[in-house]
Amino acid sequence: MDRVKEIVSLFQEFLTYKLIDGKNVDISVATLASIVIVLIAVTFILRLISKVMVKKLPVDDKNKFLSLFGFLKYFLYILSIITILHSSGVDLTVLLTASAALFVGLGFALQYLFQDIISGILIILDQSLHIGDIIEIDGKVGRVFETRLRTTRALTRDDKVIVIPNHKFLTDTIYNYTQNHKTTRESVKIGVAYGSDVQLVTKLLLEIVLSQKGILKSPKPFVLFEDFGDSALMFSVNYFTNDSYGDPRIKSDLRYLIDASFRNNNISIPFPQRDIHIIGQNRS
Repeated sequence: MDRVKEIVSLFQEFLTYKLIDGKNVDISVATLASIVIVLIAVTFILRLISKVMVKKLPVDDKNKFLSLFGFLKYFLYILSIITILHSSGVDLTVLLTASAALFVGLGFALQYLFQDIISGILIILDQSLHIGDIIEIDGKVGRVFETRLRTTRALTRDDKVIVIPNHKFLTDTIYNYTQNHKTTRESVKIGVAYGSDVQLVTKLLLEIVLSQKGILKSPKPFVLFEDFGDSALMFSVNYFTNDSYGDPRIKSDLRYLIDASFRNNNISIPFPQRDIHIIGQNRS
């Protein structure tokens, strides 16, 4: 019995041993052990909640939930540590006061990081961006394949990955081609020589665009006589597609077909021309 009491007494002394023994800050082995146990318990509970929550979610929503959940996990860790330290009698005001200058420096250094994180949370909550969306940023078009808490990744048309800080979605103008639906309207512009049969031009353009793969039959393509240019009559053939990401290839195929069709029907595509008048000066 005495042996058991001695072991218990030694264990209690070990738990009360001061790892940090200051005037306002006392951290014992028991406090450190409590922090470890609570963090393990919080991790286990969060994993259980995460498995239950993402079990029935679609893949896109699952990735967004995991990103947001990762941020909440670290927030709960910090909150748990602060709570344990406070309940152990640690004067947190002393630590905060002593670290004020450090926090200010970190705040300036990490302002863009926190801005990206907050932006990422807002993107996830308001559903303004989805996996598979086609976006245009800084003149580059890409398909979103991953949304993280700090950055969003998109694959460009030349198979390069563009990493976009999330704050750009709140501060910059971003074109989302597929925000409301997958169908987008595209166009190819063409100029023909003055004197050309405009009805024939319209007919040929419609025949070409209706025969091209990747172009929807409904809504129907249409041709616009846009303007009288300096050197040409300006037309545009407008069509709808579900593949705005691969649209440059569709446009290229249309231009090949238009060039061949116009050649066969004696419709010329003019180039800018200038008349130069040389004024001579008689010298005595």
